[in-house]
Amino acid sequence: MIHVIGMGPGEGGYITELGNQLLEKADLIIGATRHLEAVPPQCKGLKRALDRKLEELTLFLKGNLEKEVVVLASGDPLIYGIGKYLSEQLPKEYLHIVSGISSIQYFFSRLQMDMNDLYITSTHGKVPHFDQLLSFEKVALVTDQHIGPYEIAQEILKRSLKKTLWIGENLSYGDEVISCLKPEEIEKERIFKRNVVVILDEK
Repeated sequence: MIHVIGMGPGEGGYITELGNQLLEKADLIIGATRHLEAVPPQCKGLKRALDRKLEELTLFLKGNLEKEVVVLASGDPLIYGIGKYLSEQLPKEYLHIVSGISSIQYFFSRLQMDMNDLYITSTHGKVPHFDQLLSFEKVALVTDQHIGPYEIAQEILKRSLKKTLWIGENLSYGDEVISCLKPEEIEKERIFKRNVVVILDEK
């Protein structure tokens, strides 16, 4: 059985109890380096680095369906995560997806802000449709190194919109940083570490 476990926003304490139970029973644990480092010490399964190519990971998993295999995923596996891809590649009877707390959910809890009517998207590997995206009152984006806070701010300024940006960096870790900025305050030179951006209409 292949268990895809959401690790939560980052810090190990956010893994669910079910996730920890499955990790303890796993024969094999697959994940990125930072995820493998967060695995509790009592978990004795063999650790394996996540393949760079998802096709190679799929082939490996198909050859190990009878073992107890855990694939570690950031946040929630089905919110712009590896869960969608694996659900399309593996037999459903051999796949078990365990939800986790996404970085977006975590960020909203830190902001003490509800997620009602929230539009969620990502810039990973794609350019968002900014006209559509910026028409919503409340938006959350998981960003990448190509389209981050500065690029988003420039799209807002191009349209002369009144928006506020909340930026959460390294969420849940000890070096977490949360900033509230106007689009014109975001400088091109500033480097934002792994982040989530929330865009709100000014009231």
